[in-house]
Amino acid sequence: MNMTTEDIGAYIAAAGAKAWDVEGLDPATPHRAIKTVGIIGAGTMGGGIAMNFATAGFDVKIVEQKQEALDRGLAVVRGNYQRSSDKGRFPQDEVEARMDRFHGCLAISDLADCDLVIEAVFENMDLKKTIFTELGQVMKPGAILATNTSALNIDEIAPLTGRAQDVIGLHFFSPANVMKLLEIVRAKDTADDVVATSMALAKTINKIATLVGVCPGFVGNRILFARQIQANKLVYKGVLPWDVDAALNAFGFKMGPFQMSDLAGLDIGWSKGATTDNPIRDRLCEMDRRGQKTKAGFYDYDENRRPVPSDVTTGIISEITGAEPTQMSADDILKACIHPMINEAVKILEENKAQRPSDIDVVWLNGYGWPPDTGGPMLYGDMVGAAAVLDTMERLGADDPAFAPAKTLQDLAASGGKFTEINTGGLKV
Repeated sequence: MNMTTEDIGAYIAAAGAKAWDVEGLDPATPHRAIKTVGIIGAGTMGGGIAMNFATAGFDVKIVEQKQEALDRGLAVVRGNYQRSSDKGRFPQDEVEARMDRFHGCLAISDLADCDLVIEAVFENMDLKKTIFTELGQVMKPGAILATNTSALNIDEIAPLTGRAQDVIGLHFFSPANVMKLLEIVRAKDTADDVVATSMALAKTINKIATLVGVCPGFVGNRILFARQIQANKLVYKGVLPWDVDAALNAFGFKMGPFQMSDLAGLDIGWSKGATTDNPIRDRLCEMDRRGQKTKAGFYDYDENRRPVPSDVTTGIISEITGAEPTQMSADDILKACIHPMINEAVKILEENKAQRPSDIDVVWLNGYGWPPDTGGPMLYGDMVGAAAVLDTMERLGADDPAFAPAKTLQDLAASGGKFTEINTGGLKV
């Protein structure tokens, strides 16, 4: 399908506008009053989330277990605001006004009177269950209880509060004070007024919101996981990480999978001596090659943090995989990495975990740097055609059943239908 730049721009604008429309939610649904916000965790994520609310004029209580961690988190927030002021974005007295809206706390019970509380701690189910059990006991009636989990099952967490109707996912993207996307995750028992309030609040704090359902990784990360798995499979076939990244960079992504891993830190979810399902990553971490922060990961980094292909990594890959370094065309790399994203998006729609195909494009355009000239995974799927995607997925699915073509993909290929017009009944919980 051929589209002009104007066509793509119009599609993106319409998709962004449509994302705010919650199917089946009465527009007259009353909103809960949100004046004070509590944030649990003052790390990179919690501090970044808190900044959105303080910037928008809300009073923010932020909780850490120890004073030292609280002081460190608030110092990072102040530093972020100060840099913006130094660049002329707002005057110095605005830095002080925003910081005055922050109130540091050392106990979750100090948040009892907040209208909204957002948990932003380490991605560990037991920890989150402990926190939400306490929130159910201490928070005032009617408070919205939100988790910033990026992948965990909110339907497992919500019942522990004794008020599952008040629980919702507010998945911010890092750095949370910069990234525009907010995935609002509707759980099984989330009340309509909690959904309506959260959507309105997203606008107030200048985010672009999409309403999604509970599944591993929700919409954005679930599709990202599919791409990452296939990128790793290419490496096991002898394709080098920088060749995979270069193909995705040429497509328009600022960062490919391995550049992204190095930026985030290879030791996320890894601890010393651990053996995971990614032995290449394990070996790199054991050698203290943990990404940009240690000046070495998949890549070596010079003093300006510029990535340089690494002979060390090449050796490790060869040793672990037994594969000889091999060349693959950029086009074949793209098919192997991007067609599975489209297929996973179709599965998400089949499972009714997104409202509509265009919402998936909104997620990827605003949360993951999808190049706007191809409009997102669904619109790009229409550009290449369902038959081409099916061809790739039949091949990848034969190698790994987890990547078998979605039934709807097969139907589209047979009928010549469009990904952007898939209608499987919208979001259902």
